[in-house]
Amino acid sequence: MTEPSHTQHLSVDDFDPAASSLSGAVDPAIMAELLSIRSSIDNFDATLVYLLAERFKATQRVGILKATHQLPAADPNREKAQIQRLRALAESANLDPAFAEKFLNFIISEVIHHHQAISESHSAVAATGVVPVVSRDGQGFVAQTDDGGTQPK
Repeated sequence: MTEPSHTQHLSVDDFDPAASSLSGAVDPAIMAELLSIRSSIDNFDATLVYLLAERFKATQRVGILKATHQLPAADPNREKAQIQRLRALAESANLDPAFAEKFLNFIISEVIHHHQAISESHSAVAATGVVPVVSRDGQGFVAQTDDGGTQPK
């Protein structure tokens, strides 16, 4: 699997829901059923992406709160409790708890990385006097100006 280029902007309009190596190689009725099921999977994937985006917006706010009050980026007791909770949820949903734990561990490591970056950014405030503020889209930071406005960093 190749990583998309950071300079290339992908659009959901560029996605071909009928893309398949099986086109023309299987019965059209089977292909239609396969594409119908895949359409549902595509909807789930889109929902997951939007849910993760909202989750990371919330964890950005946590990171700013932690950095503002010089709290550590990681919270091992919280992480342990969340893993136990997610494993129990996975079991009740008939999802492999080990998979759920791996997935949450990946998310936690990304969140900690973001929190460390936010903390480093806030540490620079003392030297520069520039206050980083989460951008309106929650995906980055802007510098707060003396008059209370913001400008992109």
